[in-house]
Amino acid sequence: MDATSQKKGSGAFAALQNIGKTFMLPIALLPIAGLFLGVGASFTGSTFIKMYHLQAILGSGTFLNRLLSVLNDCGSVVFNNLGLFFAVSVALGLAKSEKGVAALSALVGYFMMYASMTSAIVNFGELDRLKKIGGLLTDMLGFTNTMNTGVFGGIFIGLIVVWLHNRYYKIKLPDALSFFGGTHFIPIAAAIAGVIAGFFMAWIWPYVGAGIQALGVLIAKSGVFGAFFYGYIYRALIPFGLHHIFYLPFWQTAVGGTATVAGHTVVGAQNIVFAQLAAGTKISWQAARFFSFQFPEMLFGLPAAALAMYTVAKKSKRAEIKGLLLSSSLTSILTGITEPLEFTILFASPFLYFGVHCVIFAFSAVFVSLLRIGVGFTFSGGLLDLVLYGILPGQARTNWLPLIPLGIAYFVIYFFVFRWVIVKFNLKTPGREDDDETATLHTKQDYLDAKSTTATVTEAELSANIVKGLGGKPNITSFEACATRLRVSVKDASKVDQPLLKQTGAVGTMIHGTGVQVIYGTKVSTIGPEVEDYLKTV
Repeated sequence: MDATSQKKGSGAFAALQNIGKTFMLPIALLPIAGLFLGVGASFTGSTFIKMYHLQAILGSGTFLNRLLSVLNDCGSVVFNNLGLFFAVSVALGLAKSEKGVAALSALVGYFMMYASMTSAIVNFGELDRLKKIGGLLTDMLGFTNTMNTGVFGGIFIGLIVVWLHNRYYKIKLPDALSFFGGTHFIPIAAAIAGVIAGFFMAWIWPYVGAGIQALGVLIAKSGVFGAFFYGYIYRALIPFGLHHIFYLPFWQTAVGGTATVAGHTVVGAQNIVFAQLAAGTKISWQAARFFSFQFPEMLFGLPAAALAMYTVAKKSKRAEIKGLLLSSSLTSILTGITEPLEFTILFASPFLYFGVHCVIFAFSAVFVSLLRIGVGFTFSGGLLDLVLYGILPGQARTNWLPLIPLGIAYFVIYFFVFRWVIVKFNLKTPGREDDDETATLHTKQDYLDAKSTTATVTEAELSANIVKGLGGKPNITSFEACATRLRVSVKDASKVDQPLLKQTGAVGTMIHGTGVQVIYGTKVSTIGPEVEDYLKTV
C-alpha cells in the first residue's frame, strides 16, 4: 500500500472514530432510561404482581403502581426519540467551536426535516400507497403519518448541520444583514437544510427503509452463522473504538428486526425488547440475541480469564496484581465494563484477543440463539442488567435461567484455555513481566499514591504527563473522552510516548494514523476533564 493510500485509510479511520465517539452521549443516556423503563415495566407487570402476590401494594390503581407507571413513561420517551438525541449529539461532538450553537441548530434542523417530510408525504406523496407498506408510517414528535427514520435520520441531519456549522459559523454578511452573520446564520442554514432534507427523505426513505428491512430479514435467516459473525465483529472492533458504529444499526434500526408490539410497529432490537418489556409481553429472543450473548462473558468468562492470569503470575507478584484483577473482574460482573481486562489481554498478545477471546465470545452469540434466551440490556451485560431485564420480568418472559449453566461452562472454558495459552506461549500477562517491570493493570490511585505531593499538584502532574505523552499540546489537534478511553487526534503520531502514558495508569495505547486512543477504563470520566482543563491553562 502506498503512502497516499495509507493516508486516505488513516483519514477514513479517524473520521469513523470521530463519528463513533459522538454516539456515546445518547448511549450514555440509555442506562438511566432503561432503569426507569425496566423497573417501571417489571413491577407493574401483571405476571410479576401475580407471581409474588403483590396486588395490594402494586396492583392497578395503587400509589406505587401509578408512580412506577410514571417511571415507565419517562424511560419510554428516551427510546422513542433517540433520533433527536443523536442529531444533537453528532452536531455537538463534531463542532469545532461554538458547540451550543451547533446543538441548537441540529434541533432546529431535525424538526424542520420532520415537518417537511410529513407535509411532503401528505401533499406530494402517495399517502394511501405508503400506508400499505407495513411499518413505514408512524406518529412521532407530534406528527401524524410520518416516517420514523430512527437514529439514521438523526445522524444524517446532524452531519449536515455540523458541516454547515464548521464551514459558516464565522461568515460575514453585508452590513445591512450583519445581525444574521456569524453564529446567527447557522440555525437559519440548518432550518433550510432541514426542509430540503425532509423533501429528500420523503421520496428516498421508503426505498432505504425497505432495504434495511430486507437486510434484517437476511440476517435473521442466517441463523447461527449470522450470530457468530455479529459476535466476533462486535468484539473485534472494540480496540479500534468502532464498535458503536457496527452495533447501532442492529440496536436501533430494522437491521435488528421489526415487530408489532401492542398494536405499534417497532424497529430495532433494543427498541423491540424494551417495547415488549413495557407491554408486559414475552421478550423476543430474535431481538434479544443481540444482547444476551454478552452475559456469559461479562459475568463468568472474563473474570475466569482474570483468575487464570492470577494463577500463572509469578508468586512474588501475585500480591501486586490481586487487587487489580479482582477490581477489574468485579467491574465486569457488576457493570459489564470490561476494557481493563480486555486491553490487558490484547497487549499481552493480539492472538489471545482476536484468535481466542473474540472467537469464544462469538460462540456465546450462537449458544444464546440456540437456547432462545430473551434478556436485553441498555449498556452492557452486567449483573444489574441481568436482574432488571432478565430475572425481574420472569423466566416465562425472558428464559434467563439457561444463562447460568452456559456461564459456568464459559468460566471453565476461559480459565483453562487462557491458562494453557499464556503458559504455552509465555505471554506477558500481569505478574509475568520481568522482575524490573511492574504489573500493567494500574489504577489512577496507584499513580497518585506513588507521588509525595499534594492532591492538587498530583492532578496537575498527571494531566501534564498525559499531555507530554501525547507529544505536547502543540501536537494535539483534538481531544475528547468517551466511556473508557481518551480519543485524541495528533499531528505527528511518532511523538506519542507510550511508556510514559503507561506510567500514568493507561491500560494501553492504540495508534492508527493520526488517531490515538489511550485506554484507562472507567477512570477516564475523571481523567478526561482534568486533562481538558489543563490544556486550556497551558
